[in-house]
Amino acid sequence: MSVTINDNYLLLQDNYLFVDVARKLENFQNENPDKNVIKMGIGDVTKPLPKTVVEAFKKAVDEMGEANSFRGYGPEQGYSFLAESIIKNDFKPRDVNINTDEVFISDGAKCDTGNIQEIFGLNNKICVSDPVYPVYVDTNLMAGRGGSITENGTYSSITYMSCTEKNNFIPELPKKSVDLIYLCLPNNPTGTTLNKDQLTKFVEFAKKNNSIILFDAAYESFIREDDVPHSIYEIDGAKEVAIEFRSFSKTAGFTGTRCAYTIVPKELYGLSSDGKKVSLNKLWNRRQTTKFNGVSYPVQKAAEATYSPKGKKEIQENIDYYMENAKIIRKGLSDLCLNVYGGVNSPYIWVKTPKNMKSWDFFDLLLNEANIVGTPGSGFGLSGEGYLRLTAFNTLENTKEAMDRMSKIKL
Repeated sequence: MSVTINDNYLLLQDNYLFVDVARKLENFQNENPDKNVIKMGIGDVTKPLPKTVVEAFKKAVDEMGEANSFRGYGPEQGYSFLAESIIKNDFKPRDVNINTDEVFISDGAKCDTGNIQEIFGLNNKICVSDPVYPVYVDTNLMAGRGGSITENGTYSSITYMSCTEKNNFIPELPKKSVDLIYLCLPNNPTGTTLNKDQLTKFVEFAKKNNSIILFDAAYESFIREDDVPHSIYEIDGAKEVAIEFRSFSKTAGFTGTRCAYTIVPKELYGLSSDGKKVSLNKLWNRRQTTKFNGVSYPVQKAAEATYSPKGKKEIQENIDYYMENAKIIRKGLSDLCLNVYGGVNSPYIWVKTPKNMKSWDFFDLLLNEANIVGTPGSGFGLSGEGYLRLTAFNTLENTKEAMDRMSKIKL
């Protein structure tokens, strides 16, 4: 046999975190078919697509069935009608100026945050929060930027910003120069976030060290507090150092419909191997036009409808619904004398396990004793051990039932 593999894949854990969660759940349900399991692990929504979105979706599908309105391949970067709606509604109200050719429509923030590393050299030093959304680390491992596995399960070539109770889960600035800094705010998994002053420090660090911030703002619509930026571009100078990722998944229920977008400002540059400045906007455009055929027309029309007055109202109702669930979870866990974080500006609740229990042990306890599924914190990194993530994306009835079940088990 002469075909070799990409050895970098051997550095990955055997399974993606949520595959392990799904496997454990499947085994439990096969052994206990009569049990009603409440799923609060994977961050999938339960509210259906808003009516206004569905109407726009159906209308666009009908257009595709008529010769005079049929559309074939669309622009890989996305249709201008959606890019213009994004700029008008998501950025102009916050005094952020974005051009349509800086907006790239895609099929998911997960895809974009995973693919963006392709336009950067393999010698770049990666920096992530710990705990961290696994995609940031895994995709860089696949590319070859991880180095070797250390004794504690981290990777030698990756810099980790530890987020713990001691620092209120606020990532500390790297103590050394790094090239690519991944920030997810509001954070997945901890549900915590940074205020404007705290985020400004990261922008200043990036400018000083010629770093690029990869800013995942997939949960910005859940922000409730006034001093928390919805976009990194609200910080002066951020367009010179940051790429921002957004998603329609959790806000408008597009988890099964797939639509998101990435902002790559034209002020952003990297260096070629011979030291020449190269536009990152042009590189990402080249990558997308080569490897991506664009999001379908009906899906983009559905996404555009989220910005209509009715669409905004319906989506806000859904967001308020999920945040009421988050409030219930926070109170329920606090009443059990557990340390709870998140759930204020985010649909994620980060809870410390009781009695120093391991993350997977607490997962098993909740599954077996209360028939509730969470996500073990250890799956998000070294600093996630001893925590569990719960989501507010279930129904109100299930959320109340889950907290009632937890109140009846010994913790």
